[in-house]
Amino acid sequence: MRAMVLEEIGSPLVPVERLLPEPHAGEIRLRVEACAVCRTDLHVIDGELPRPKLPLVPGHEIVGIVEAVGAGVDEARIGRRVGVPWLGHTCGTCFYCRSNAENLCDEPQFTGYSRDGGFATHVVADEDYAFELDPGADPVSLAPLLCAGLISWRSLKRAGDGRKIGLYGFGAAAHIITQVCARQGRQVYAFTRAGDRSGQRFARDLGAVWAGGSDEAPPVLLDAAIIFAPVGALVPRALKAVRKGGRVVCGGIHMSDIPAMPYALLWGERELLSVANLTREDAREFLAIAGQAGVRTHTTAYRLSDANRAIADLRTGKLNGAAVLVP
Repeated sequence: MRAMVLEEIGSPLVPVERLLPEPHAGEIRLRVEACAVCRTDLHVIDGELPRPKLPLVPGHEIVGIVEAVGAGVDEARIGRRVGVPWLGHTCGTCFYCRSNAENLCDEPQFTGYSRDGGFATHVVADEDYAFELDPGADPVSLAPLLCAGLISWRSLKRAGDGRKIGLYGFGAAAHIITQVCARQGRQVYAFTRAGDRSGQRFARDLGAVWAGGSDEAPPVLLDAAIIFAPVGALVPRALKAVRKGGRVVCGGIHMSDIPAMPYALLWGERELLSVANLTREDAREFLAIAGQAGVRTHTTAYRLSDANRAIADLRTGKLNGAAVLVP
């Protein structure tokens, strides 16, 4: 098998030839059809998330065909298309797992972080964290749903039932959840990098009722705002943009420091929340909703060997939508 491997933090990925991995009990092996590139991959590569498994194959938005199964796995899964997300395994016994909060598991495994991921031709996954996907759909289009879609869905649930939703950082996650919001009859207010006219047009084309820079105030007070950009300075701006009783949800796994801010921005029973990982129930809910809403992802495909270029394009904001590696 071929893989793009992170050998040292902060270094480019290296192409490596490896033996095919064998699935252990409860595991499956996939032939990877597509794997999207997520901003979390940048946080792993740059060392902003501590202690990754090294050497590491990144990638956690995986679409593939099951080609081998380990002991205890139904052989009927062979030949089926499945998706593998960030949360790759939970202990099942800690307080959080027993409290229907497996996203907060004390001993989790994460795909492309603590176990090898999908920047490769093949990957092994826990069968309980591999979700059935439409066999007739385009695998490149499906890949961003496995993280950008799932995290944006969990973030929207945390944002509550408000109708006016602000989205700060209009990348892969925002472009997906905007379509869901439009289907639900909500109004989306999109915030991009200052001066990013292309990104603002992209947001309006997907159904946003307003789009402007993250340094601008929206034309109305928002019921809730979701911050996808890893920029702590956006937190006080978003709090200022929501009404009394509104919510601000931080949807990323990493964010720069939040600056000191006056208590008045939080007062008025505004709420500041974060989203951590996802649950299997989130995945089942969202994949069904994405199909019902007719979500269409906007992607740029790259060869597996061009993974470093895809990462650079994501880092510099050259993409509208998501980068996807195709082995």
